[in-house]
Amino acid sequence: MRALAVIAIASVALAGAPIAASAQDEVEAPHQNWSFAGIFGTFDRGSLQRGFQIYNEVCSNCHSMKLLHYRDLGPNGPGGGIGFSDAEVAAIAAQKQVEDGPNDQGEMFRRPGKPQDTFVSPFPNVEAARAANGGAAPPDLSVIVKARGRGLEYLWGEGGPDYVYGILTGFEDKPPTGFQLTQGKYYNNIFPGHQISMPPPLADNTVKFQDGTKATLSQEAHDAATFLTWAAEPNMEDRKQTGAKAILFLLAMTGVLYGAKRRVWKDLH
Repeated sequence: MRALAVIAIASVALAGAPIAASAQDEVEAPHQNWSFAGIFGTFDRGSLQRGFQIYNEVCSNCHSMKLLHYRDLGPNGPGGGIGFSDAEVAAIAAQKQVEDGPNDQGEMFRRPGKPQDTFVSPFPNVEAARAANGGAAPPDLSVIVKARGRGLEYLWGEGGPDYVYGILTGFEDKPPTGFQLTQGKYYNNIFPGHQISMPPPLADNTVKFQDGTKATLSQEAHDAATFLTWAAEPNMEDRKQTGAKAILFLLAMTGVLYGAKRRVWKDLH
């Protein structure tokens, strides 16, 4: 099901692109150093929480994350969550209004969110999202890192995470001389075709990080990309640990079997 969601969201994301990119239009996103990169890489919980704060305060005004539940952020979430306690998760969810029902009168009603609820979407449907954003529906961000990456590069910090960071930091006030920017679009030096419907979502001090970290544009983009990578692959750490244990086991067994082979066949010439 998650694989189908990747394909579906990738289609929505591409459908929102105003111009098809040619080979010469594509610009490689600058590679960043990610804590989760490599075989033994892990998520920085502080960065994950800051990234969620950016999504919650900024990105969620336009972008949904329909594959996540608020409980996923807590200690019982996939991969151990992002470091929030159960009480903190309940408080985060309660800040949202969720449509529920029908009640005894057959009417729908709104209530404070609960940990088991999925992330509240900013629009009731894709059509409403398009109408509010000049005809371009903002893509769901649940697995955007996978949708924008190439193969499994996101596991190493390349592809999707770099692309997200590049988009968030790639806006320029004015396009290069001679570039015809369509009215209502924004110039971005990473986005294919360089014309994007989304206005610059981040700038220095867009948010005030709760842990006191200085909120520069680069820091905000880095933390947002880290959170979106976790959202796309919350069990990454567990899978890496399992893979490392399997490799160590196979290496040990190889040594044991080689020793047994030498012992059994030592008298044969």
